[in-house]
Amino acid sequence: MSAMITAVSGEALKTFIKKSCMNNFFASVYEVVKQIPAGRVTSYGAIARFLGTSGSARMVGWAMNASHHSPEFIPAHRVVNRNGLLTGKHHFDTPITMKELLENEGLIIDGDQIVNFKEKFWDPGKELR
Repeated sequence: MSAMITAVSGEALKTFIKKSCMNNFFASVYEVVKQIPAGRVTSYGAIARFLGTSGSARMVGWAMNASHHSPEFIPAHRVVNRNGLLTGKHHFDTPITMKELLENEGLIIDGDQIVNFKEKFWDPGKELR
């Protein structure tokens, strides 16, 4: 076992650790996102805060983008920016797919923004504690 570890270069090990950490982070993000009820939304930052990584909202966004390749359904359309804007819409099959999915769940979207965002906001820090 130790021979295998010494045979790995420092850069290769750093890359492996980074990918492992990212995969674990993404998996944690997906577990939170799967809890968001239909007809409700949360923000990238709220998920990051819940996971104890408040400065990683952008990484939550990367996880949402990567979720389209997941073998299981991850309702990434329910994650928006802190103002209720559909900033991730370009990462779906078409630019209107995110809007359509949210409207199918009863949300009203006006100009790429969720109407009554505060009422529809689902805070994992409150709902999952």
